[in-house]
Amino acid sequence: MTSSSDSPPTIFEEFCQLILSVDESIRFVGIAALTGAILAIKYRANLIPLLTQEETASSIKHSIWRMESRRDLEEKLGKTLYVIATYEKIKRATIPVGQDGNSILIISFDNGCDAESIIRNKILTIIKPYGVISH
Repeated sequence: MTSSSDSPPTIFEEFCQLILSVDESIRFVGIAALTGAILAIKYRANLIPLLTQEETASSIKHSIWRMESRRDLEEKLGKTLYVIATYEKIKRATIPVGQDGNSILIISFDNGCDAESIIRNKILTIIKPYGVISH
């Protein structure tokens, strides 16, 4: 889902690149619509991904499903701002973006970083104009 060398990057690829550039601990950025369409994927330079392309696509689809399931409780709990999962090898965040949160941003981080601080102090300040997220 990255642009080929002879075509200009899409706005989604540019957005992923922007998020990727905010902190050196960010390994991966992807954006997907809640309809299931993967709009763009970007990796940190020289990174060897932990997942194959097929595993990445499957993981994104599961993230979409989980985000949709959270919507059932938002009337009582408030809108989902972001979710962080910590694995042995990475941290992974899912953030609703876009009009009414109809897309999700998936970001993986090196495990030793303070992902929540990066999200709150760097990423949310960038994506706030794109959707319903406030902090």
